[in-house]
Amino acid sequence: MSNIPTPHINAREGDFARTVLMPGDPLRSKFIADHYLTGAVLVNNVRGVQGYTGTYKGKRVSVMASGMGMPSIGIYSYELYNFYGVENIIRVGSAGAMSAKLKLRDVVAGVSAYSTSNYGYQFGFDGVLAPCCSWELLEKAVAAAKELGQPLVPGPVFSSDCFYEQGGNVTASQKLMKLGVLCVEMEAYALYLNAAAAGKNALALLTISDSVVTGEALSAEDRQNTFTKMMEIALEIA
Repeated sequence: MSNIPTPHINAREGDFARTVLMPGDPLRSKFIADHYLTGAVLVNNVRGVQGYTGTYKGKRVSVMASGMGMPSIGIYSYELYNFYGVENIIRVGSAGAMSAKLKLRDVVAGVSAYSTSNYGYQFGFDGVLAPCCSWELLEKAVAAAKELGQPLVPGPVFSSDCFYEQGGNVTASQKLMKLGVLCVEMEAYALYLNAAAAGKNALALLTISDSVVTGEALSAEDRQNTFTKMMEIALEIA
């Protein structure tokens, strides 16, 4: 018996390309499809989570939103990897800088993901998991960024369950800043673990939208429509 369509994705078998770009925001998914893909077709719209498949420079590519947080991207990435035959998922999202070296609109490649989330417990390992990205995708991203003239900063990221972190005087973010963690976001940890469990590839490309260090922040419209360098790196390696 086929597992598709799923409760969350109503696409048919073969509707998704081998590589899926995955922003959190459905409107960013539509932006990528409208501005970069040729012949883009809507293949999923369950709960308004828009997924499209088209071509970019002759390559078949899909883009679908993940929603916010690890439970959400955990569902979508699991179904894409295990039911729809997707091999590569490239998260294209926003993040908050935890390093004074990062400025607004800088692009980070998440080499590994730290988290206080319980998401990793389901895999049966009693220790602490710090999953890593796909080396193949990272290597291609570094090369593509160089070709595009876009600086790319690789390093560890922190995937948080809490957007509004309430930890007293010293929060998890503040502790991790001392360990060289570059930025905080909310999805990479679950994505990397699902990729590892499925034997597939994942990479998080993150544009700095705000800063824990300086308090600066971009608008929601900027996050939706102007993070084009990150999108272009992802499309080049799709």
